[in-house]
Parts: sequence; C-alpha cells; structure tokens
Amino acid sequence: MTMTIKDIARMAGVSVSTVSKCINNYGDIGEETRRKVLAIMEETGFKPSFSARSLISKRTHMIGVIFGHHVNYDFSHRYYTEVLNAFKQAIGVLGYDMLLFSNERFQPQGEDYLARCRHYKVDGCLIFAANDIADAIKSLDRSEIPCVGIDLTLLGESSASVRQDNTAAGAAAADHLLDCGHRQIGYIGSRYAEPVYRYRESGLRQAMERRSIPVQDDWIVYAGHQQEQDGYEAARLLLEWGELPTALFAGSDLLAFGAIRALKEAGVAVPERVSVIGCDNIEACRFIVPPLTTLEPGKQFIGQQAAQLLHELIERREKAAKGSPAPIPAPASSSAAGSGAGAATAQSRNVILVQSKVVVRGSVAPPPEPV
Repeated sequence: MTMTIKDIARMAGVSVSTVSKCINNYGDIGEETRRKVLAIMEETGFKPSFSARSLISKRTHMIGVIFGHHVNYDFSHRYYTEVLNAFKQAIGVLGYDMLLFSNERFQPQGEDYLARCRHYKVDGCLIFAANDIADAIKSLDRSEIPCVGIDLTLLGESSASVRQDNTAAGAAAADHLLDCGHRQIGYIGSRYAEPVYRYRESGLRQAMERRSIPVQDDWIVYAGHQQEQDGYEAARLLLEWGELPTALFAGSDLLAFGAIRALKEAGVAVPERVSVIGCDNIEACRFIVPPLTTLEPGKQFIGQQAAQLLHELIERREKAAKGSPAPIPAPASSSAAGSGAGAATAQSRNVILVQSKVVVRGSVAPPPEPV
C-alpha cells in the first residue's frame, strides 16, 4: 500500500503540518520530533511526491530559463551554453529543475513571459538578453518573481544581475597587446548586442588613451552580427581599405575566428604580421590554428553565482511572505572570489560584475620589425 503524509503523521503521533515542516526543513520543529518523523519516513521508504511537496511548500522547485531578445543568442553561442551548463549543475545541487521558455511566438491576446511563469508556477527565472530587451522581460523584471539576468541589468525589487565587466575586459585585451609592443591596434565589434561590444571597445580606447597611443578609427570595424562569417567579412573590409594594424582585438572569439580566416586567405600571417586576440574563451579557441589568445570571463563562476543568487532571492521572497523579509543577498566580493577570471566586485546591491583574465596562446606575438 502506498504511504501518504497522513500515514506518516499518524505513525509519528504528530500533525500533517508537522510532517510537512520536517520534509521542507523548517526551523521551528523540535530536534527530537524531527528525528522521529525522518526515522519513520526512512523505515517505511516514504518519499513525498513532487506535487505533494509543491502543495505543502507552495514552491515547484522549477526555474524558468529565458533567452529574452531578438538577437541570435541561444544554444548556437558557446559562451551562453557554457554559462547555462554551469548554472544547471549549481541549481540542480540546490534542488531545482529547469524549464526552457521559447521566445519564437507569443499569443496575440497578450501572453508573455510573466504569464507563462505564473502559469507554470516557476520559483524564479534566469534571463539571457542583450540590448534589445522586450517589454515582456521588463514586465517580468517588475513582477514578484525572482529573476537573475546574465549580462544585462535588471532593476526589479526581486531581481539581480551577474555581468562581465566588459569595459575592463576590453582594457585587459589592449594592455596585453600594448605590453607585447603593439601600437597599431584595430577592433572588430558588432552592431548588435550593442552594450557588450560598445563597452569592450570603450575599454580598448581607454587603455590606449592612458598610454597616449592614438586610436585610428579606420581600424575600428563593426560586423553585422557576431558569428564567424561576420568576423570574416569585417576583416575583409580592413583588407580592402589598405594599411593593416599590427594587432586586432575581436569583440568575441567567433569574430576572431572569422577574421583569422580572412587574413590567412589574403596571405597575411597570424601572428607574424597581424596578431589577433578574442574574448569569451570558448572551447574551440584551443583548436584553431594558431590557438587563439582570448579573455576568459569566468563562465563557470558566472553560472554558479547566478544559481546561488537566484536561490537566495527565492528564499528571501519566501521569508518575506511569512512576515520576516530577509535582506537582499550581497554580491560576492573580490577578496572572497580571488583574482583573475571569476573574481567579482559589487557594483550595487543587485549587480555582480565578473572580471576577466587574458589566456595567452599562439595568436599574439610582438609586432613585425619595420621594413
């Protein structure tokens, strides 16, 4: 016969609510009572069903995952795949499953992410987005549902963000090239996902200005999107314009891959004639020729921090519902996180900025000697 929570309560001589509190690890249960209930559950092999736990706790232990913009950032982009995988592992340990929401089509009657999240009763949301943040995301951010954004800033009372410090990443790329002796440095960005690429370009410019190195705007090129083909076409434009820089900073590894291909096809040796540095340190960087020097943003750390932060926001909401709101979780500090990729600094009460480090490989060398 299948055991129920009522059977466990009867055998332990306690109320059903006491058993439910033991199942959900509430703190207002005596230790002797807790041990007695858990011992009976173990002896009988009782396992509370998912639906029963949801009814008891008012939680589904389900996290919604949203790619909430029109830019093609999804499973085709290795950076987001690696961050999501780290998040999945960390949030799973905390007892949650994930539900992926499609943004391909909404119902004409106004259905949006918020309506879907309420329908499925998710406990919280992880949101990937770029500059083109739909109104549906803004509504979700303003709602009661805890949300954590990756590489975007959310402003809601129940929201927080984990972002790369993209300005610092651009400065780190420039500093590495400058330290190698380069003074003629170009940049390949993207017209889309504008904040990320704009901040990386800004960091490059700031680093060069600090060393009184002029930035030549003819060497700043904006690709249509951010795939290999876009980097290829951007580098082709540089080749058509004539004089090349001695080094290129590509705003993403995929753009760098395309640029290296275009340079090689034109007979321009990498890194002997033009050095190339990317950003994101996706897995493929180790396998192209030459292996790509790049910026590692701490993808594992970003995913783990997002999971922990979202869990804390969910716990805070639950405590607030019981009349004892907990403080907003504090972002990790740089001293706690260590240095280099994965180090974090608190920008505000709800933003964690994650620092990058240079991963040195074979695509960067000192500039060629003047002829």
